[in-house]
Amino acid sequence: MLKRLFPFFSYLKYFLLKEDRHSLQAPFAFEVYEGLKSFSKQQPKDEELIKLKKRLLSNDDEIRIEDFGAGSIHLKKNKLRKVSDITRHSSSSDKYSRLYQYLCSLTPATTVIELGTCVGINTCYLSKATNGKLYTFEGASSLAQVAQTTFATFDNTRLIEGKIQKSLPSFLEDITLLDFVLIDAHHTYEATLLFFELIKPKLHNDSIVAIGDIHWSPEMQKAWEQIKTHAEVTMSMDFYECGILFFKKGINKKHYILNY
Repeated sequence: MLKRLFPFFSYLKYFLLKEDRHSLQAPFAFEVYEGLKSFSKQQPKDEELIKLKKRLLSNDDEIRIEDFGAGSIHLKKNKLRKVSDITRHSSSSDKYSRLYQYLCSLTPATTVIELGTCVGINTCYLSKATNGKLYTFEGASSLAQVAQTTFATFDNTRLIEGKIQKSLPSFLEDITLLDFVLIDAHHTYEATLLFFELIKPKLHNDSIVAIGDIHWSPEMQKAWEQIKTHAEVTMSMDFYECGILFFKKGINKKHYILNY
């Protein structure tokens, strides 16, 4: 019960603390936020990806998923689940998929990684913003099979299947720099901190890191509060559904709680 109520009280606090565009005194923060709002309002919705999601939402095939992380408050662990239910409860809304896509486009987007593929919706949005290669990591083999079908036509995307704690370190050995990273897997304090520590040496001045579900549970909120204080993080934005980290040198460290 407490786990189900936590997001509500967390949102209430977010609602009371969130700021508007007039609070963004720093030019870089203002530019990023205004660009996001403009992109959200003026960029036409991607009908191709909306149709893809609708297809998943109507897919009542059942798959068995082994949870490696905190699981879902809506779906029971290690039970047969409908693809439609997973899509409804565990994938991002179009609004936030577009947010990730926009932020990815602000980076060189040569090397992009997504931790937690789920059914592959965010993967498709990120793929369209990636100039080089997108690597998406998924621990559950049954979900990986669904996702592989979702983004089958996106040639710049590679799925890496297996427990992320094992697959990510070996992958990073051959990577020089990371441009955009979406951390949306496991949803535990330990795993979220581990993933950030693993990618941190590969980040650069223009990198952007997004962390999903930062207010989903007390431990995810704790992980977010800890990560945003790292010395390398020079600016962060809290959109409730996710937190965004920037590493641009030469700006005053600032944390924003913003409406989206």
